[in-house]
Amino acid sequence: MTSAPVRKLLDDFHARRPVRAWSLIVTLYGDAIVPRGGSLWLGSLTEIMALFRIDAGHVRTAMSRLTADGWLERIRTGRNSYYRLSRRGEKSFVEATQRIYFAHAPTFDGQLTLALLGPDAEGRPALRAALDEAGFAALSPTSYVATGNLVGAVPALEGVFLLTADARNAQALATAAWKLAPLAQAYENFVARFSRFESSLKTGATAPDADALIARTLLIHEFRRAVLRDPGLPTALLPADWPGAQARQLAARVYRHLVGPAERYLSDHAANEKGPLPPPEPAFLRRFAGG
Repeated sequence: MTSAPVRKLLDDFHARRPVRAWSLIVTLYGDAIVPRGGSLWLGSLTEIMALFRIDAGHVRTAMSRLTADGWLERIRTGRNSYYRLSRRGEKSFVEATQRIYFAHAPTFDGQLTLALLGPDAEGRPALRAALDEAGFAALSPTSYVATGNLVGAVPALEGVFLLTADARNAQALATAAWKLAPLAQAYENFVARFSRFESSLKTGATAPDADALIARTLLIHEFRRAVLRDPGLPTALLPADWPGAQARQLAARVYRHLVGPAERYLSDHAANEKGPLPPPEPAFLRRFAGG
């Protein structure tokens, strides 16, 4: 039977509408399946998703969508179906894994690069896409800002003027350009929800294996929703009360508490086309190492 703290996490997850089974499956694959070979039998996935109160019909629909969208590939062996990441999915997961589990604080030389779209600039959607790809954030429809001196690093874009400026009001400018207020709220919500859950773990009791997998997956599901939107600004550009570091430290503590029993559940219940899942790859042990 699911414990009360885990039931509360599940209730909070299902309180959001719509409940996106496909998104939770993406979290499960990235957090738990990719480190253990990357392939999972549909029957194992259905059993795992039942722990999250997601029925087999929604699982099949989600897997069809993820396959059609090019994130997963299906392998059939006899009457059984197995799913693993596509090449496109692998690339995205590598990038996401670095951002979720490994903190990186970029340096800041005190300078900002401003990109101004001139009145004669043509193809503005394409220009904006190019600036976004280069790391610029929109301050207004015609002005963009990036950290560091990128004047020499950005390809010449016709109709775009690049200027380097000292950041006298850097924090206020960053908050406006990168829209940090909603992100801070997401981090604060995460801290509030999982601080309560962490308190329930401090009794010293070991979480049952199934509960540990549920809580660990929901922890990463919630954390990644915030961290993958985080532009990763230098500390000097963040507000003094920025909650991102607190959220990462909390995620690391709770994850370390849950990882052992959750992995045991996968070893006992999950399979791929070759049988039980292999043990996690060595890099898995370095997750949240600095948290």
